[in-house]
Amino acid sequence: MSQKPSLTTPPPTEVSSKPRRRTFTAEYKRGVLRELDACSKHGEIGGLLRREGLHSSLVSEWKLARERGDLAGATKPRGPKPKQIDARDARIVELEREIVRLEKRARRAETLVELQKKVSVLLGNPLVDLEDVL
Repeated sequence: MSQKPSLTTPPPTEVSSKPRRRTFTAEYKRGVLRELDACSKHGEIGGLLRREGLHSSLVSEWKLARERGDLAGATKPRGPKPKQIDARDARIVELEREIVRLEKRARRAETLVELQKKVSVLLGNPLVDLEDVL
């Protein structure tokens, strides 16, 4: 009398819907390496790796890091270092953005004025340029 799996509920899986990179602390890495060094029987290392969900190539990188002395302290955060921007630099960046925005707006306004001049010439009612009058 075997039970059939229900068609309405999916079977449980260990795979998450959204993959997430695992991070390991230096203490955890040192602990796993200590356990690996203590393994002496056939199959113990494989069992340890399966239990912890680790791949052998990752552990071999940890061993090399231990030999270099990189596992002595805490792990370094990944990615670029955050930039330290003081208030003065932030204000400069803000003003530069404002300049770019205003220059773009001025070019658009000049283009519209040129367009209006051309339309007035086409309609036979040329506009007088104030610079020509003064």
